[in-house]
Amino acid sequence: METVKFGYTPTHPGEVLKDEIEYRKISQRQLAERMGVSYKALNDLLNGRRSLTVVTAMMFEAALDIPADSLMRLQVKYNMQKASSDSKFLERLKQIRKYAALF
Repeated sequence: METVKFGYTPTHPGEVLKDEIEYRKISQRQLAERMGVSYKALNDLLNGRRSLTVVTAMMFEAALDIPADSLMRLQVKYNMQKASSDSKFLERLKQIRKYAALF
């Protein structure tokens, strides 16, 4: 099985959300308060230092009317791209494939 290749750099969902709240002229503090999350957690997510979870995606959907499933797809693609560029992980996959070929 081939390693997943995307041919592009996936966008972290935080980038999309950050652009959206800037476009709507909503402050991060205001949004964090509205969603009931800390400013730091929101800022970390918007700057790609934290991953989006199903719960936070659903909270963004409620707050901004952006479909949670679309945000989660962005996160999954981002995670897969990151994993596919991790040489230690790729070596581990190679070893697993060798073992699986014995069956």
